[in-house]
Amino acid sequence: MFGKSLYATFALLALAATACGSGQETYASVVDKAKNDKKLVIGVKADQPGLGLRTPDGAFTGFDIEVAKYVAKELGVGPADITFKETVSANREAFIEQGQVDMVVATYSITDARKQKVSFAGPYFVAGQDLLVRAGDGALTGPEALNGKKLCSVAGSTPAQKVKSEYAEQVQLQEERTYSACVDRVLGGQLDAITTDNVILAGYAAQHAGKLKVVGKTFSTEKYGIGLKKDDTAGRKAVNDALQKMFSDGSWTKALQASVGASGFALPQAPALERY
Repeated sequence: MFGKSLYATFALLALAATACGSGQETYASVVDKAKNDKKLVIGVKADQPGLGLRTPDGAFTGFDIEVAKYVAKELGVGPADITFKETVSANREAFIEQGQVDMVVATYSITDARKQKVSFAGPYFVAGQDLLVRAGDGALTGPEALNGKKLCSVAGSTPAQKVKSEYAEQVQLQEERTYSACVDRVLGGQLDAITTDNVILAGYAAQHAGKLKVVGKTFSTEKYGIGLKKDDTAGRKAVNDALQKMFSDGSWTKALQASVGASGFALPQAPALERY
């Protein structure tokens, strides 16, 4: 009697472990996951003020976070039932493919190469490469004005090299591990400017209101999308429908204003969705 009971217990534990370990792979679509579990795991950035930032108490704030909450709500999952999981640029596809997250909302540019591995809804924002400079600097009006200046970007990124190769051959490139380190050096006067996507820079400008400004002359196009499991057609449609509602009911503009408005960043119109 004891042996049969013990065997049954082990069998149930094994079944539970299999179900728990499979995560999103149990479901064909994030729509099913949201409907059945009433919970979602969403990958976000944790180090970008105004977009995705983990606060000292462990909470997450920013525009990407508000977009994620809105979409989750439309799928039937409230804020209390979202688990935000920190993701970095290098692991976003892997997290989706492995089922570690159900979606990614993390300044995730839509590209054809990435579409080979994941699906995208959106774009929910169209960014462009820009410059962040000290508020009183009137000389740096665009990338072509950077000859002889010191420009900062993060190690392994391409924006600074783009400036050097296409706009200002004599610019002095400086790399830091994080954009926060770049910000500190610009504020301290050791460096002249930082380059990356304008809305990311606007978050830092808002964090240091009156001390930093975004130049406002973009020279690239980056379409931020919400990453989903490859071939999740139902999920892509549902998330796009949620984004369209967020655009039309004013929630998108309100979230953007609350997140980066203090920087003086000129708020754009909501983008057109690219359904496929």
